[in-house]
Amino acid sequence: MKKMLILGASGATGRLLVEILLKKGVEIIAIVRNASSLTNIVGPHPGLQIVEADISEIPESDLAQYVRDCEAVLCCLGHNLTFKGMFGHPRRLVTNAVKKITKTAETVHANNKMKIVLMNTTGNSNRDIPEKPPFSQRFVISILRFLLPPHVDNENAADFLRLEIGQNNNSIEWAAVRPDALVNEDQISQYDIYTSPIRNAIFDAGSISRINVADFMSELAINSELWDEWKGKMPVIYSHA
Repeated sequence: MKKMLILGASGATGRLLVEILLKKGVEIIAIVRNASSLTNIVGPHPGLQIVEADISEIPESDLAQYVRDCEAVLCCLGHNLTFKGMFGHPRRLVTNAVKKITKTAETVHANNKMKIVLMNTTGNSNRDIPEKPPFSQRFVISILRFLLPPHVDNENAADFLRLEIGQNNNSIEWAAVRPDALVNEDQISQYDIYTSPIRNAIFDAGSISRINVADFMSELAINSELWDEWKGKMPVIYSHA
């Protein structure tokens, strides 16, 4: 049976990802600050192990024990939409978590590759291609870099995977999923995946349900053909037109 680690499992998308993977027969280790924030929604499940800890404070030796048997780490971490969440510490929550996970994976997965699936944003361009968003979007994003630390955190996390882990790491393969405007829906529906955004992420954003993002992330983690198509890339996901 496959086993995977989820960061941000108690968030709006993360909890859906937990439920979807459990239904697909995957064992889950979920690291959350408050265990009740997940158990009150998902409920007890024999395939779910909840670790109540702050990823920034968990000892690397403990983290290694969780990562060792996992085929993938899926990161849905994000900043709370409060003043403290956006401007308080840690300002590099996602970036630091990705760095910590990759460092651990390179130690315990030295002879086999582990997948990292990062939830990112269409506001972050894939500079490996490179992409050239509309001027209006680039102008607003340049302002957001100064005004909103969470946006910089998203950019830095993806840049770390692109530039530091790269395409030929011996221990890690990665993909950064870029959803457009997130909405809530109850059921998985059709969605479309693109290499780059097809809309202006600021002034003409499309929409995608959190449950569809969770489904796509789960498929990346378990579907080898889909993974081979998107590994080392930053796929963009929209609701089907």
